[in-house]
Amino acid sequence: MSITCVESCNAPATPGRECTAAPSAPADGVAVERRLVKGNEALSLGAVHGGCEAFFGYPITPQNEIPEILSGLLPKLGRVFIQAESEVASINMIYGAAAAGHRAMTSSSSPGISLMMEGLSYIAGARLPCLIMNVMRGGPGLGNIAPSQSDYFQACKGGGHGDYHSIVLAPWNVQECFTFPALGFDLADRYRMPAFILADAVLGSMLEPATIPKEFPPIRRIEKEWATCGRGKRSHKNVVNSLHLDPEVLSEHNELLQATYREARREIRYDMRQAEDAEVLLVAFGISARVALSTVNLLRREGRKVGLLRPITLYPFPDAPLTELAARVKSMLVFELNSGQMVEDVRLAVNGRCPVHFYGKMGGVIPAPDELADVVRRIHSGKAEEKP
Repeated sequence: MSITCVESCNAPATPGRECTAAPSAPADGVAVERRLVKGNEALSLGAVHGGCEAFFGYPITPQNEIPEILSGLLPKLGRVFIQAESEVASINMIYGAAAAGHRAMTSSSSPGISLMMEGLSYIAGARLPCLIMNVMRGGPGLGNIAPSQSDYFQACKGGGHGDYHSIVLAPWNVQECFTFPALGFDLADRYRMPAFILADAVLGSMLEPATIPKEFPPIRRIEKEWATCGRGKRSHKNVVNSLHLDPEVLSEHNELLQATYREARREIRYDMRQAEDAEVLLVAFGISARVALSTVNLLRREGRKVGLLRPITLYPFPDAPLTELAARVKSMLVFELNSGQMVEDVRLAVNGRCPVHFYGKMGGVIPAPDELADVVRRIHSGKAEEKP
């Protein structure tokens, strides 16, 4: 799955460095069409293309097009679509379908995802793969339906109770909205852990060209020896559970989870643009990275050496490339649509090797590239002080 930065973004890759960006289009040999697609539609089609067998969800803006589209598609393909009575019911239906070995998913938005946290913790504790799409809205609380990135902590730091993690993928265009659901299912199955796709209201509502296969492939059955789908000819029965009352047993189980998370670090993906000679490096994910790239291009035209690193996997986080870049750049600027969440992971990776600045907007406000460029100009000229 790994490809070089040159193949992904047409930007020169730094010698000796692999940019593990996700592929931007379906594989060769598949009949495709190039057409305008909306982000929520791409997430829906990508889920079906990725082998989604069962969807359980409850409506909430700004992601309602996803269940609307899947409610029409999945039954026609002989698959399952159920609008549950609540988000709590949805996530527990996923628990059951995933335990039976099926590719199950839900989609929701920030307050709805919050309601799923208890069930998600159970799923993670039971080592069950599943896919969760969060088209984020502004928060906290009910907030609004404007674009925001305020659920980074919730997705990347567990969200529910206990020591667990989920794989988190952050698309930045409609093409990746189509590609990432299949990737999320694959990674979830590979490591037996939940996978998130963290999008936002802009991506969900954005209409732009994408390459989409003309037909959905048949479901590719994956042998899951642990699944509770009937004993068959086995001499033992499979049990899926997160309840371990013996402290020693639970400790051993949790060590297994942590070993899995360490193993999942091989799946780190990121996208790097014009960073080879950068003096100031912008770090941004999702829709913020598009603003940041426009800012980089604007400042490059002024002769300023500015680059971009876009984490694609927010968990596991690409700390190694940031550590290496911190030794070469003069400073970094983390740009997010929140009060500063990913910046904590960037500062841990940098570990004081260079100043790390932060610029954020909340409540659904998206600054123009000119506004972000003014911040970078102050940093580039040495007039900006690093703030905690």
